[in-house]
This record gives sequence, structure tokens and C-alpha cells, in this order.
Amino acid sequence: MTPLVGEGARLVDAVGGRTLAGRELRAAVEAAAGELAGLPTGALFARTSVDLPSVLRYLGALAAGRAVALIDPALDPAALPGLIERFRPGAVLAAPDAAPPAGYRARDGHWVRESGEGVAPHPELAVLLPTSGSTGNPKLVRLSGQAVLHNAEAIARVLDIGAGEVAPTSLPLHYSYGLSVLNSHLLRGATVVIEPSGVLGRGFWDAVTEHGATSLAGVPYHYEMLRRLKFDPARYPSLRTLTQAGGKLRTELVSEFDEKMRGVGGRMFVMYGQTEAAPRMATLPAERLTEKLGSAGAALPDGAFTIRRDDGKETTYPKIVGEVVYRGPNVMMGYAERASELARGDEAGGVLATGDLGYLDEDGYLFITGRLKRIGKVFGNRVSLDDLEQAVRAAGVGIEVVAAVSAGDKVVLFAEGAATDTCKAAARALSEQLHLHTSGFDVRPIDTVPLLASGKVDYRALETRV
Repeated sequence: MTPLVGEGARLVDAVGGRTLAGRELRAAVEAAAGELAGLPTGALFARTSVDLPSVLRYLGALAAGRAVALIDPALDPAALPGLIERFRPGAVLAAPDAAPPAGYRARDGHWVRESGEGVAPHPELAVLLPTSGSTGNPKLVRLSGQAVLHNAEAIARVLDIGAGEVAPTSLPLHYSYGLSVLNSHLLRGATVVIEPSGVLGRGFWDAVTEHGATSLAGVPYHYEMLRRLKFDPARYPSLRTLTQAGGKLRTELVSEFDEKMRGVGGRMFVMYGQTEAAPRMATLPAERLTEKLGSAGAALPDGAFTIRRDDGKETTYPKIVGEVVYRGPNVMMGYAERASELARGDEAGGVLATGDLGYLDEDGYLFITGRLKRIGKVFGNRVSLDDLEQAVRAAGVGIEVVAAVSAGDKVVLFAEGAATDTCKAAARALSEQLHLHTSGFDVRPIDTVPLLASGKVDYRALETRV
């Protein structure tokens, strides 16, 4: 059994009505490990849905010492063959209902490589996660078993996860945030309720009630939608913890949900992470949320932040904005773009340059201000696309969901469900705030802002519309 599964851990299949715990859970994981151990050499690709078989395959791979890449089952069909060609996995688990690619044969629902010869992954390599969402040609993030285990323990510690906790699968399991919820709860012997419909599905909330879920994890879009749906935690007496990661949630919503949870004796945690850190790096404790509103929190146990200035030097001095650099035992081993690179050892040395811009305060709490690459230009003037989105939401014109992309010498902002006059008002507000002509801000209505499976905005899809 993998050390990730603590004594007393339970998996509840809300759809199938099956519960695995104790000896039965151990036997199911060992059976999955036995099946995977005999597959050809190489990493395994696991098309990972929110269901019990996917969870058992993941745990079985860890128990068998097989490096496993968790793949979105909704991955663009044209992209999967390219990934297979580059990484030549020993098998594609839960393969699509289609003819296998050259060099593979269909067996028991999987595509198994016909050749037994392949690149043996580094012995410390445990989990591979794509860097991008369901489109594109992603690199794979190489995570060691110790990085995954250490991060699960650190999250469990700061959230005070105990055996009595019950966490529903509110996020995809191939997404690092969703996977971390699974890992941190199983490690502490808690219960994970596997329910596939997600936060906006009726079946999800039925499962929350039926199984007494105690916590809910969500990304900013989920909280925007929960606000529209007038979420009331009093309707779910067992639910006492909310966590938020996957991007910066506007501060007024953080305050609103914090107030809702405090009203029922609950807690709200803001977290910060990246897939490259397995994935959490910081947590803002519930008891300091009001005091540190807007912060991403302090570094997890055994982790540390510095800020890289423009001159390349790093500092922890307060209020200096630069690239956020994280150090900790949960940092990835490195990236891989082809099979041969899976055999490499640790190339990151526990250091991650996040690509995020931010600063530390006097207490070492991190505040994220934007992304290095999320910069556009309006008539030659550099502007933060993240700041523009926030400015539109704060403009008081009635736009809550908005996504900005660069388009030459202007910026296009897609406003969900907005009328044409509302879009014009938003452009005028940006023009007045930044003292730039309104023609530099092309605010367009869109029925629904496209999302990745993780719930984050699919900016690549929006760029194709410009």
C-alpha cells in the first residue's frame, strides 16, 4: 500500500454507492498495483476521470512504483497521439474508444505498448502532470514521490485535516489542486467522496448532504458562480471549511465568503500554488484572513519565499515587487518534453521561479500582483492584463466575469453576459482610469467565458477569437 493512504482512509463512490476502507481498500489498491506492475517499461498515461477506477489506478501506480501521468480524458483527440509519440508510455490506461496508435494494442480497456523496451523513468519519479490544460502541446511536470507526500502532509497540517474530515471531489483529479485534496485527506485517514458532477451540479450538493462533507475546494470561477447562486453554508450543516486556490479571487468575494463561513462557525482559507510545487506553496490561515486580506498567505512548513528584483538579486525586504521565487522540498524535479527526459534526476534543486509578480509584507506574507507574461500594450504603454480584469470588475458597471487578452497595440476584454452598452461603459472606465484612449480597450460581450477543466480561464481559446 502506498504511504499516501493513511490508517482509516475511506473512498466513497457517490454514484456507484460503494465504499472502500480498511482491508477492502488495501486489497483494491494492491490489485491495481499488481495489474500495472507487469506493463511494459516506461511511464504510464492514465486518462483520469472523477471516478473510483481512476483513483485506484493512481494509487495503484504509486504502490507499484510506476511513474504515472494523469491525463485529462477530454484532451483534444488530436493532441493525445502527439503526447504518446513523444513519451512512448508503457500503456495508456482507460484508453479512448478508438483504434490504438501504431506500436500499441488494445487490451482490457487500455492501449499497451507492443515493445517491452522503453525508457525507464528515474526511480524517484512518481507523478507527471501537464503544464497546460486540455489544449496545446504541454510539457510534463516531473514530481517525485517525496515531493507529493511532503506537500500532502504540509497541507494537512495547515488545514488541520483529521480522520473525521470528508472531502468531496469538487475539482478534476488530473488537475493539481484537485489531486492535492485527494492526497492530503487520504494521508490523514480521512474520507474522500468521489462525485463527478462538480460544484455547479445538483448531484454534487446531494452528495455533500448525504455524506456529510466537511470541506469544499474551489477556484475563483467557482466562487463567482456560487455567489450568483446565493450560496448559503447554513443549508449544509456539516460543511465548515472552504479553500480557494487556482488564481487570485477578488478581495470582496474573499471577504463575503469568509463572513458567510464565520456566520456558521466555519473557516475560509486562501491558498497559493502551482503544479510545479506539487502544488501548494502558501496558505493564508483563516484566523488572519481579515488582517491580511488580499494576501496569498505565508509559505507552507519547510518552504520559503524570496522576491527576485529586476537586477536578478533576491530579497525578503518588505514591499519590493518582483518575481516570486519559492524554495521547498515539494518543488518539482524538472520538466520533460520527451521520453528520454523522464530518466533525469532532480534538475530544479528545490527552487522554483514562479513567473508570478508579487511582494512580501513585514510578516513574510505573500501578495501576488500579476504574471510576468500577462502583460499587454495599449498604444505602447505596458499594462497588466490581470489588473485590467480587476479594474473592470471594480468599475461598478455590472461586469463580474471578464477575461483580457493582448491584441497588438490594444487589449481585448471578453465580458460574460454583458450588454453592448455595458461593454462601452467598461471601456470608458478603463480609459479614464489609465488616461488612454477608449479605442485601446476593446470590451466585447461573450455568452460564457471558456474554461479549462481546472475551472481556470482558457486564454488560448480567447486568443483565437481576437
